[in-house]
Amino acid sequence: MKIILMQDFKSLGFEGDIVDVAKGYARNYLIPKGVAIEASDANLKAREMRKGKITIKHMKDKEEAERVAEKISQITVTIMRKAGEENKLYGSVTSRDIAQELEREGVVVDKRKIIINEAIRTLGEPEVAIKLHPDVISTIRVVVEKEEEEA
Repeated sequence: MKIILMQDFKSLGFEGDIVDVAKGYARNYLIPKGVAIEASDANLKAREMRKGKITIKHMKDKEEAERVAEKISQITVTIMRKAGEENKLYGSVTSRDIAQELEREGVVVDKRKIIINEAIRTLGEPEVAIKLHPDVISTIRVVVEKEEEEA
């Protein structure tokens, strides 16, 4: 079944794209949630009329993502954690932890946009990617230090 996406959807595409999906997926999930509409002749004509607005919106989103990426690239996030022998952490540093630290620095980033390839379970200074826009990926340096234990 052909549908027109009404908003960006990670696994399918971007707003305004025409994609082919299973009928059940479209009728039971995408259309009721407002993510997509059926690709009828009338809807295709309306899409053509909105195409310019969608392009402008994508350009503005990309410009905003580039500004945020510039800010992020200058920030170093420090996270304190308890660690045991051989500098191994009790637990791990998550995207939520990084998002909270970025928020303290004045930059709000959705934790789902923070890409941690391998779990951060040791002390050190790993680099973490943040996908702010499909065309804009920034990296941030995360410093994981040992939390001093109280005597």
